[in-house]
Amino acid sequence: MPYELIDHTADIGIAVTASSVGELFETAAHAMFEQIADTRALTGWRRTRLTVSGIDREDLMINWLRELLFLWNGRQYLLKQARIENMANTELTARIWYDPFDRQTHEILNDIKAVTYHGIRVEKTDAGWTATVIFDV
Repeated sequence: MPYELIDHTADIGIAVTASSVGELFETAAHAMFEQIADTRALTGWRRTRLTVSGIDREDLMINWLRELLFLWNGRQYLLKQARIENMANTELTARIWYDPFDRQTHEILNDIKAVTYHGIRVEKTDAGWTATVIFDV
């Protein structure tokens, strides 16, 4: 798996690795939604495009995940897939595929309330890219 869970008191943390920064953001999105719901039941039959900005890569990661979390908390959309189409240090454009929540089909695992700045890290390494993100549950 390209990410692992981090043990964190009263929160959920993920440590993500990827070969490119775009893949890092895609994997972080997928990892967050795997904590929210069983994503195996999703088909991704709806899609939309998002543009997100931040003051640096860490802020961009937080804003990206917050935007996706809003789609869940505000509209009850469950993310199946994200593809970063354009990526810069302070802005990204992505296409996402999602399903509207259906109580009969989808199992909710955790209630993520917020994406936090606590411990946020987005770094280039010799092996690729890594990120650490903590979610308030």
